[in-house]
Amino acid sequence: MPLIVPLRGFTPRIGRDCFLAENATIIGDVTMGDECSVWFNTVIRGDVNTITIGDRVNIQDGSVLHTLYQKSTIEIGNDVSIGHNVTIHGAKIHDYALIGMGAVVMDDAEVGEGAMVAAGAVVLSRTKIGPNELWGGAPARFIKMVEPEKSREMNRKIAHNYLMYSKWYTEPESSEL
Repeated sequence: MPLIVPLRGFTPRIGRDCFLAENATIIGDVTMGDECSVWFNTVIRGDVNTITIGDRVNIQDGSVLHTLYQKSTIEIGNDVSIGHNVTIHGAKIHDYALIGMGAVVMDDAEVGEGAMVAAGAVVLSRTKIGPNELWGGAPARFIKMVEPEKSREMNRKIAHNYLMYSKWYTEPESSEL
């Protein structure tokens, strides 16, 4: 059973049909939309400020979401994929964005709709990534534009695949590839 911790008068609010891995940790001022999945060893720590997560967001294994006390919040749109071992610290991630495995997105950074952050990238504080842009490296830099329809199709497919994977844990006999 996931660890859901009320703290400082805030109890995490979880939408309908969400999958929370048995060792996921969700603390404090967290609001999560519908059909999200929070995978193994993930920590969503809304102890010092607000974390808001849209619908059909998948936060993959080992990721950490946190903020700065009274300074930054996290806002994540709909149909967002956050890869394995990602750190998001006080950033805004728009709809259909993809954050690659092992990436770091720092305070007050913004990742635009349909944008992609490459695996291992380090997005520095206050960086603004535009819609449908691909960024990578450490520190992250603009690499190229991604066709909006291809970006939306790929990011939607990943988000929907994770919704399907999550059903394997709650309805193992009825969900197959």
